[in-house]
Amino acid sequence: MSSLIICKSKISNLFKKPYKNSELTSQLLFGEKFIVQKKIKDYYKGYCAYDNYSGYVRASNFENARKEKLYRINKKNVFLYTSPNNKKKTKKNLLFNSKILILRRERDFIKIGKYWIKKKSISKLNNSSNNYLKNISFFLNTKYLWGGNSAEGIDCSGLVQELMKSINKKCPRDSKDQLIFFKKKILLSKIKKGDLIFWKSHVAIALDKKKLVHAYGPKKKVAIMSISQTINLLQSKGLNIISIKRPT
Repeated sequence: MSSLIICKSKISNLFKKPYKNSELTSQLLFGEKFIVQKKIKDYYKGYCAYDNYSGYVRASNFENARKEKLYRINKKNVFLYTSPNNKKKTKKNLLFNSKILILRRERDFIKIGKYWIKKKSISKLNNSSNNYLKNISFFLNTKYLWGGNSAEGIDCSGLVQELMKSINKKCPRDSKDQLIFFKKKILLSKIKKGDLIFWKSHVAIALDKKKLVHAYGPKKKVAIMSISQTINLLQSKGLNIISIKRPT
């Protein structure tokens, strides 16, 4: 029988197999939900509630779901405080897109669990926008991490997913599934900001007609590059554009 749990760690890795050195396939952030199907030693087998992505997570990183999380961290990096006082900042932090429940409000702070964060660091989950690139600056120069889903490490499809998630839009985890999920095809000559450019096992986001942004393995980071130069670079490696899609 399945059960719902919530991530209580800043980041929890989703593994392909239930052991320490297994391949990292995705990540859950603080407050995100996971559906448990069964427990195998120190791991839960199941899938992410947001995108149904399956795998194994460390049981110690999760707790039973209680009240619904109604707010989202809207900054790249938010420090935790031991009390509602600017002098009580810790080295602990939460990351963009983490979900939280407000337990108490005091001055410019809100209490989440045993810690406090600045009130200006959150927004309601039901806030929506059509501009999924409004927070792209949070990820620029973030290190490339296969299976990563945070501003501390991310891959190409994880970048697309986290940006979509931030405006309450559904989006699959892997680029091959994103290619199918987004339906509207666009010609390269008609490309505009926000369009997704797909190659085999890779996706980039157009910033305008000339530039794109992507988590690019060879550069080991999220980088802004020329669209034409990127196309030529990948063609030299035997990779041609499969399709360009416009999220709607």
